[in-house]
Order: sequence, then C-alpha cells, then structure tokens
Amino acid sequence: MFYFHKKGITQELIHHLKYKKRQEIGTVLGQWYAEDLKQQKVFEEVHYIIPVPLHPKRLKQRGYNQISTFCHAIGDTLNIPVTTDILYRNHYSITQSKKNLEERSSLNTNSFDVNHNEEHHHKHFLLIDDVLTTGATLEACGKAILKIPGAKLSILTMGFSES
Repeated sequence: MFYFHKKGITQELIHHLKYKKRQEIGTVLGQWYAEDLKQQKVFEEVHYIIPVPLHPKRLKQRGYNQISTFCHAIGDTLNIPVTTDILYRNHYSITQSKKNLEERSSLNTNSFDVNHNEEHHHKHFLLIDDVLTTGATLEACGKAILKIPGAKLSILTMGFSES
C-alpha cells in the first residue's frame, strides 16, 4: 500500500497504530485499500485473511494486534473472514523494529506454526502484516501456512520498507 522510510508519513501512521493505540488508523487504511483490492480478481478467491500473530506475551503487553483493525476492514469490505486461530507464534522475541537487518533476516523459521483441520485444506489464505522489511516474518509465517494440505498463499502489507 505504501512505501515505508524513516521519518516518513507511513512510519508515523504505523507508529501511531502500533504503539499509540490509534487502531482507527488501521480501519481507515484497510477500508481505503480494500476499495482498490475489489478490482483485483485474485481476492475473489481468498477464503481466509490471517493477520501475522503476536506472541501471547506481546499481545498482553500491547493489548491488541496492530494489524487487526486493518485486516477486519479489508475482510468486511471484501466479505472474507478474518481468522486468528490458524496461525500462531511459538517464540517470544524482542520487536522486529528494534533489530538490525541481519537479526531480522535470521528469524527462526520455527517461530510460527498452524492449527488446522480438514476444513482448511485446499483453501486460499491472505496473510497480512504491517511492514515488509526483510521478508523474514512473512516467510516464516508462509512456511507454516503452507503445511496445510493444498494451501494457496497470498501476502499483503501496509508498507514496504527500503531496508
């Protein structure tokens, strides 16, 4: 949706969404973006939206998953259910934003796993995160989701980082 760079408006928006409890930013951006996504045929085939999950400890600290309102706004507009019970985070670690490029790239691919049943087999999942930096988080999540037999995966982010 946006190009993310230090000191830019995208960083400001996501920072307020993530750390200042301004969840309405996610709703507005999700509604806005979903209007463009309606024009893309691929989204007609998506069965579930999956937000990149926070570890339960981080969720308790923050009180919410910053990408949740964005996902729900997209899901409501495109009529796609958002699910938070398929993908989960195994390991607690410091926030990615405090890690350097090398530390981000070395994210443990076992940090995420899935709970699934036959109902989830052969479905198309849309994985959503706030910012794509190295791709390590999305790759680890994607590998977990692709353990589901016949799963198809698409990825969407609010921002794409220069680093």
